[in-house]
Amino acid sequence: MSHDAHLTPIADGLFAWLPDGRGTWGLANCGLLVSGEHAALIDTPYDLPRTRALLDACARVLGPETRIGTAITTHSNGDHSYGLAALADVEIIGTEDYLHALDHEPTPQQMHLLIHETPQDQPTAWYLRRHFGRFDFTGLDVVAPTRTFTGRLDLTVGTAPVRLVQAGPAHTDGDLWVHLPQHGVVFTGDLAFADDHPVHWAGPLDQVVDACLAILATGATVIVPGHGPVMTPADLRAHIDYLGWVRDRAHQLHAQGVPAQRAALQLIDSGRYPGLGLPERLAITVATEYRHLDGDSRTPDLVALVDAAARIALSRDTRIPGPRTPAEDSRTAPPPQS
Repeated sequence: MSHDAHLTPIADGLFAWLPDGRGTWGLANCGLLVSGEHAALIDTPYDLPRTRALLDACARVLGPETRIGTAITTHSNGDHSYGLAALADVEIIGTEDYLHALDHEPTPQQMHLLIHETPQDQPTAWYLRRHFGRFDFTGLDVVAPTRTFTGRLDLTVGTAPVRLVQAGPAHTDGDLWVHLPQHGVVFTGDLAFADDHPVHWAGPLDQVVDACLAILATGATVIVPGHGPVMTPADLRAHIDYLGWVRDRAHQLHAQGVPAQRAALQLIDSGRYPGLGLPERLAITVATEYRHLDGDSRTPDLVALVDAAARIALSRDTRIPGPRTPAEDSRTAPPPQS
């Protein structure tokens, strides 16, 4: 059975699992480091079938005496962590803040209910089924890291040095990135996306930019983003420019009193980045930035954020007939009165 991914060598003893996930959610990149009789995974897929496919691919490149003894999880989003449930007798490493992020991360059971039990006539239901309906969340339990750290953690896998650097709160509260200095490679987790508009839940964007700048400063020549094809340093610089544009426009529109949803629509309608998919995700990232500008420290309503993105996506999808949505109406609504 195909699960839309393949294990690609990117350096000596280092592989990337690269699903073709452009224009959709949940198909995250993973990594495998092999050194002698030791191996480590970097992130795991969203469900058990895809994780088993990854493990089968790993088995084909591991030596007969080599075992995966370490799993590094870059953040708590399920598309990078749910597959941990398929691992046994493995040390799982994440940041200390990863544990706190789990408190408001949807469980596999909640994801199943949102996808299959949400009323069919709601934009959120259409959007969730469209992007997450391919995944099988049955039989999954959330597995937390067994080893946590703050700041930086240096490891050795076989003879290969591995540096883990805390970056959160950024994409989520508990982000880290993985530097393999011997290989000249960084796995960014969802601090960087390729081909699609990113989505950021924790922020602020300055934290995401700072993490990307720190990744550039390593001198790594190969950068594996959380989603999309492998990046060069030039690609990451272009992504940093994009993040700066979103941040600056969000700040300008916030200062003008433009609501977050309408601000996201203005960024989309600018046509500034026509080659990126999933523009509706700007609704989430802009709302996240607005929370920081408002000094709002409450845990965000993740379902409401996805609903905002879904309404924009539905309003822009010409294949789906139906009445105008609030997102469409906001395009022509008068500006707010101050």
